[in-house]
Amino acid sequence: MHRDMITVLLFIFLLLQVTQAASVQEIQTSHENIAKINSAAEMMQCSAVLDVLFLMDGSYSIGKGTFERAKHYAVKLCEALNVASDKVRVGLIQFGSVPRLEFSLDSFSTKQELKKHLKKISYRGGSTQTGLALKYVLKKGFPGGRNSSSVPRVAILLSDGRSQGSVVQAAAQLKQTGVVLFAVGLRYPKWEELHSLASEPVESHVFLADHFHDAVNGVSTTLSALSFCSATPAGCQAESFPCERKTLETVKELQGNFMCWKGSKGYSPYTSLCPFYRYSKVYKRHQTVCHRTVCSDPCDSQPCLNGGTCVSQGLERYQCVCPPGYGSDPHCAPALSLDCSIDLIFLLEGSATLTLDGFLRLKSFLKRFLQTVISSDSPSKVGLAVFGGEARVEAQVGRFKGNTRNLLKAVDALQPPGGLTLTGQALRHVTRHGFVSEPVFADVSDDLPRVVVLLAATPAADDVVEASKYARDREIFLIGVGPERLKAELNNITGNPQRTVTYSSPDRLIGKIPELKAKICSVDMQGCLGQAVDLVFALDASVGVGRENFATLQDFVRSISVQFDVNRDVAQVALVAYNRRATTVFGLDVHESGSAILKAVGEASYMGGGVSTGAALLHIYSKVLTVANGARPGVNKAVVVLTDGSGGDDAVVPAQKIRDSGVSVFVVGIGDMQRDKVLMIAGSEEYMISAPSYEDLKYFEDVLVQMVCSEVRKPVNLCKPNPCMHDGICVLSGASFRCQCHDYEGPHCERRSGKNSSRGDVPKPAGLKKKSRQRKSHQELLRRYKLHRRRHTA
Repeated sequence: MHRDMITVLLFIFLLLQVTQAASVQEIQTSHENIAKINSAAEMMQCSAVLDVLFLMDGSYSIGKGTFERAKHYAVKLCEALNVASDKVRVGLIQFGSVPRLEFSLDSFSTKQELKKHLKKISYRGGSTQTGLALKYVLKKGFPGGRNSSSVPRVAILLSDGRSQGSVVQAAAQLKQTGVVLFAVGLRYPKWEELHSLASEPVESHVFLADHFHDAVNGVSTTLSALSFCSATPAGCQAESFPCERKTLETVKELQGNFMCWKGSKGYSPYTSLCPFYRYSKVYKRHQTVCHRTVCSDPCDSQPCLNGGTCVSQGLERYQCVCPPGYGSDPHCAPALSLDCSIDLIFLLEGSATLTLDGFLRLKSFLKRFLQTVISSDSPSKVGLAVFGGEARVEAQVGRFKGNTRNLLKAVDALQPPGGLTLTGQALRHVTRHGFVSEPVFADVSDDLPRVVVLLAATPAADDVVEASKYARDREIFLIGVGPERLKAELNNITGNPQRTVTYSSPDRLIGKIPELKAKICSVDMQGCLGQAVDLVFALDASVGVGRENFATLQDFVRSISVQFDVNRDVAQVALVAYNRRATTVFGLDVHESGSAILKAVGEASYMGGGVSTGAALLHIYSKVLTVANGARPGVNKAVVVLTDGSGGDDAVVPAQKIRDSGVSVFVVGIGDMQRDKVLMIAGSEEYMISAPSYEDLKYFEDVLVQMVCSEVRKPVNLCKPNPCMHDGICVLSGASFRCQCHDYEGPHCERRSGKNSSRGDVPKPAGLKKKSRQRKSHQELLRRYKLHRRRHTA
């Protein structure tokens, strides 16, 4: 007797040691999603013809406190039911040693009466005879119910799953009659028993009453899935989350023996060995899936900028409390306007890989962006498309021109297509079908720049390199927006890191609106994106610069390069490193993308030793800026020299020789340089930049880009530099040129001939045509592309 009491006390002690942190059910998702599940539960309403019967455990193993929590859950669930005599009827049976009908299904016709009576039910105690309760229902049905085959019947068992006697067979028989059986655990439930009792699929019919919002959500989600009613609020959707359930069991372990006295009344006691046991708590884990309804909160996308606080006002509305200085804007945004003239289409990912929450976040960002930068008088035309396993153009460019309200409604109506993330397929689709517009005249096409903004959050499941090249070949500017983990893929798509926008975490996405606006309008600005140019960087790698500063120069070259459209048809970039001798790190026709240039700049090696800027310029003149080495006739050219000014004594004459050939020379001098000497190399103040230190170089990036861009937009002299090889003479002929050759032949005097010849501007050999593309200007290039496209589509 004494030992039994000790055992009971030990068990109680162990039970009290279980902390609240060790939850017996955990939905393995973020705190934000848990909050959304709880919030959705308060909005869910089941209004249909339905009979619901609670089977509530009132045994001693439950205890009065847990019984009260079970009643609280029943009240919460009833709040989600449209209780009425012609809609949802509710009854309740309490069971312990015997089942007892507390009230029948036809007792209450209003939710208020039902909840009031539920709260008055008294705890009765007794053993846990769950089987008798199930058999009671089998025998008497749903008391007060409609007992019609057309009315769904739902039984909700609230118990700890520690029944005395057989229960599985009675539950099976009840389910065979068409009753849907939910099993809701109480306290520390024995999940194995509850799983064996509930209807299939088990993960949709087993819940924990202590998490009453979650359990209400779960039951309502399942009722909706069974089509018993439609409890899912508009704008919400069922999602699946990994779950873990734990059954608390007490394990008895033999620790050893000790000497004890034994005996009985009237007999002499004697000594003996008595066993000593240790009792420990153990959780038995069950991995499963929890299906819950989730509603997106309008504040999820952090719509309030500049430190504004978002206050949710239901599923769709919110209010931003803005800091001083931003109160005039509903999103606390600075004044931004998409004042550039472009055709713009947003391509939004909606694949099955992306969660509903992720899709809604992208859609919310797009809506905030349009609210911020688009107005009724905006010169840009906007279209909308979504993609996943398929791509759909939901609104062609210009459909909502001047009607911002309808444009925002169209964004709200966007739905995810699901399927794989076929980004490449989507890029091809919007290129073909997104920019269809009516021309003003039959022979006049829309000459506005065409831009596709890709909003993606998961890796592509198909090839994007060829697809993006397909789009760019058809004059489509691509801009990519996505998380930092997709940066490499987005760079491959855009072809230029300068057109990629990435964010470190979802809550940082909304802050990218100004950056995205700037990148969109950059295609219509006076910058260098889209400007044809052959650009050569000359990098001082001598001991005067030093190894650490040389790395800074490399970073500077990278920053400048990404602001040009690097490909065969627009911008070509070459890099020369020099000390006393010059080395071509890569030529003009070597790399076809901005990403490749960024990588290749790192291949330049620090050389040390003395320096001769003149030798570097002569090397560029004779071995870089030539047709044979990738320079293109009809394209303006520029050389950028980065130096500390030393070793420039011999550079004045070579620099002038390069300028005389029609090439612009810019000099970036760093540190305590000899200004007069650097000015003589540059030829004019307009072509010189003086940076106080290597650390300050980054502040002069935009200045240099604008200087180069301004220069290379000037009219092109097709004969400068001389496109004729082997001392051929270039002769301008209208809008073209021809080469007068001596002992050579070909359009560029590239082939040796047995006799002197003078050849006109005949078609080039195929191999040379690929390297040397004749053009007059960037605008001429665009005109040729448009003409080619019209002929191709015709």
